Order: sequence, then C-alpha cells, then structure tokens
Amino acid sequence: MEHVKCECGHVNPHGTVLCESCGKPVSEEQSKKLLDMRYEGSARRSQTYNKTIVDKIWNFFSSVKVGVWLIVITLIASALGTIYPQEMYIPPTVTPAEYYANQYGWTGKLYYELGFHNLYGSWWYLILVASIGISLVICSLDRVVPLYRALKKQGVTRHSNFLKRQRLFGINTEWTEPDYETLKNRLKQRRYKIREENGNILAEKGRFSRWGPYVNHIGLIIFLVGAMLRFFPGMYVDEVLWIREGETKVIPGTEGRYYLKNEAFIFETYDKEKEGEVFDNAISRAGDGMIAKNYQSNVMLYERKGEIIPGVEPELEKIKEHQIRVNEPLKHDQYALYQVDYKLDELSTMSFKLTDKQSGQSYGQLKVNLHDPQLKYDLGNGYHVELLSYFPDFYFDDDGNPNTKTKVPNNPAFVFKMFTPDRPKGEVSFVAIRQNLEPLGDNKYKMSFAGIETKNVAGLTVRKDLTLWILGIGGAIFMIGVIQGMYWNHRRVWVQRVGQELWIAGHTNKNWYGLKNEISNVLKDTAILAPEDQVDKEKKVS
Repeated sequence: MEHVKCECGHVNPHGTVLCESCGKPVSEEQSKKLLDMRYEGSARRSQTYNKTIVDKIWNFFSSVKVGVWLIVITLIASALGTIYPQEMYIPPTVTPAEYYANQYGWTGKLYYELGFHNLYGSWWYLILVASIGISLVICSLDRVVPLYRALKKQGVTRHSNFLKRQRLFGINTEWTEPDYETLKNRLKQRRYKIREENGNILAEKGRFSRWGPYVNHIGLIIFLVGAMLRFFPGMYVDEVLWIREGETKVIPGTEGRYYLKNEAFIFETYDKEKEGEVFDNAISRAGDGMIAKNYQSNVMLYERKGEIIPGVEPELEKIKEHQIRVNEPLKHDQYALYQVDYKLDELSTMSFKLTDKQSGQSYGQLKVNLHDPQLKYDLGNGYHVELLSYFPDFYFDDDGNPNTKTKVPNNPAFVFKMFTPDRPKGEVSFVAIRQNLEPLGDNKYKMSFAGIETKNVAGLTVRKDLTLWILGIGGAIFMIGVIQGMYWNHRRVWVQRVGQELWIAGHTNKNWYGLKNEISNVLKDTAILAPEDQVDKEKKVS
C-alpha cells in the first residue's frame, strides 16, 4: 500500500481521509460536506487492509457492532445461568442430575443436560468472555493509535476546505490587531493551549478527554483478566466443607496443605422466657426454640508437614484455634472459612444385635460407623457378621434393585451375612430403617436394631481470592475513564488569516452549545463575529 502525499508536503498513511498536518480532505466527497472528525480522518487498519486471514480477524473484532453483540450474547447467557441455582449453590449431599429433575421437573432436567448448571465455568462461556476482551483490545488499538498520531501531528495552519467544513465556521472582514490579541489572551485565560504560526492560532484544551473511552477499555480488559484468572489453579477457591463433630478433614482447595478438626458445634436458639417481651410475637410465630440465635464451630487448624505420600497418615502441626461464627471467619494464609450452614443430629453410628428369631436370644452386638463401616464384625464364641453391602441413602431403583442416592447416611440400609456355629455357611439379612427383609429364604437368625448415635455437622465455605485487587484496579480505571470522557470535552479553535480576512472555526467532540457559548464570550466586546453553526444554518435553509 502506497502512502499518500498531500500538497502541503506531509506524507499520510494509505487510507487517510484527512491530511494529518493541514486537514485537507483527500476525497472529493469529503470536500462537499461537514467533515467526520471522529478519528481525525486518520487511517485505521480495519478500513485499509483486507487480504490475509489476520486482516479478516482484525476487521471482525474491530467492529463496534461485533463487540456489542458479543456483550449482548454474554448477558443473555449470564441471565440463563440465574434461572436455577448453579451447582455450587445446591446441597452437596445430593446428585446434581437428580436435584434439578426433582426440584424443577423437565425444565430442570433440560437445564442440567444443556450444562447451564455450571455455566460460568463452561468452556463456551469463557470463550465469550475472552472474545469480549479481544474485541476491546483490537477496537482500542485500531482507533487510539491513528488518533494519537493524527492529533500529535496536526498543524496550526489548516487547509481552507478543512476550516470551511467545520461545524462552527465564520469569516470576518472587519477586525483589528487589538481584537486579535484580545482573542488570543482570553483563550489563554480559559486554559487553552495556544500554538501560533505565521499569525495563525490553534487553541486547544481537554485533549485528554478523547482518551476516556480507551481508558474505559483498559479498565474492562483488566477486569476481564481478573475474572478469567479465577479459573486458574491457586488464584480462586470457593469450596464447601461439611465437617462433623470430632472429625478431622483436609480443607478443599488447599492442595492437602491444611486440615481442620471440628472440636464442637454449638447451636443456640432464642428462648421466649429469656429474651423478654420484645421478641415474644416473633418467637411465638416460629415456635419456641426454633429460631437460631447463634451457631458456631469450635475448630483447630493444622498444617501438614512433609510431602504427601499415598497411604501414609499425614503429620500435622497445630496452627491455631478459632470459633467460627456467622461473619466471623477463620482466616489464615489468604484462606477464609465462613460458617454458612449446619445439620443437627445426623446419623453417626447404628448398633445391631444378632438374635434368634424364635427365642429372641442375643448372641452379641455390633456397632457400624456409618461413615467408615468395617467389613467384618467378630461377636465371639463362633459368631461373626460380614457387611456385604451398605447403602447410606437407600432407595429402590427403577429395576427394583437397592441403591443409594448419596453418600450421606440419611436413610441407611445394610446387607449382612450372619455366621453361627450351627449355620457355618451363613444367612443373609437385609436391614433398613423400619425394615428387616430376608432375601434368601427362611432364616433362623436376624439382625435387630439396638440404637443410634448422632452428631452435628457444620457447613463451612472455604474462600480464597487473589483476583480481588485486579478486579478493583480494573473497576477504578474504568471509572476514571468514565469521568474523564463524561465531564470534560476536547475543544479546538482555529484562527487563521486569509488575506485581509480572519477565519474562525471550532470543533468539539461533544457539547456544541458549550463551545459556541465559550467562543461568544471570548469575542465579546470585539469587532470579531462569532462563527455560525452550519448545522443550524442548513436546517433553517431547508
């Protein structure tokens, strides 16, 4: 592509509409109408090159329409993700596929099958966000670089067609040198930057406001980078930890480095007799002892020492003790654990007796840990029981076979095989809550329910966010760009001697009324007439 040399001697890049130095329109079409000054008529890459695949990609993403559509599509997709709760917000004790189908019917099932249950972490949503970022970068570079070059190279003396085709333009035949000096001094008083050449003036102020939209873009790009960094390992953690009293668990999202022990879970409710008359009505409506006053987890934080070796119990070092309450998290090493939920009296163990069905005589008792059951229980004297199958959350599937919904012991069921001296081959017994079925015929022995133990469970949220400062910087820069572009405007006034005449032209990127009013005040009490608004003039003629 060849450069274009103007009659003023300046060499312009191919695709330039207005000479960067004198402003002369390159095409005849531009010479017959008011000039389009959005980008100073500079050569934009997207409007100049369209041959290679790189050019086509650049031109696609440099389009403002494409950027707007990408934002609209992303907003629609984001809205779809709010129709039903995301997977991270549903109870961790349920299977997502069953939860959406049971809670919301066929629409919930479709919602899950389409992947909307984990929308904000899906590959296609990330591509949309990344595409917006690419569009912002290319749109900005496509415009800001030539705009900066054009504004930097603009000359003081401008071509006559450039001045005539400005929206504000006027020709004065009666003027004096004192009027000219008054004009120049008043422009300086109004903080215009004055450049003078051969008796001609270029007065300019507020150029920095032209960069406001691009500062916005920079802020948005930084914000999007921060949002996408949340999907990189170690940058963002938002996990749920359910931990029972007395239990020690690895904290999710810490890569096995930190462990937490729930020493005790405390649950307190409002008591009508103790709270006084102020809360009487509220407590009566909900029921005495039904409104939670406080729930907290008294925990111990440990750190693993040494490397992780499969099958070897970790060596833990105590770090700190803490009482986690609502809005009073445990914080350590950029992690924070919040108390968000609880479950009271969850089944912990169940006890059974091996008994004779006819006489009811007991031959021993066993206790099953519902979270870590043993496979064999020796009752002594030749009696022992094997656990063939365990269903923590028992139900019969569509084929009539026993199955479990979750790993949480909400409705435990067991298949025991009982071995006795007189029945060395064993007898099988299926035991569930309020059920005792015998799938292999008439048994002599049975497993009888003997008692339960329960524990409270604390629901904690584990948070770590190393992207907040990036999001904050991006948001702050975006707001700076908004203020920069909204409350200031780029104003220019050209004063040029043409023979005995004094030509005045003005341009602003917005608020034309303000510029006209300012020029009128500058020319007040002088013989120089204020330039006319050629748009208003054309409207009057038509």
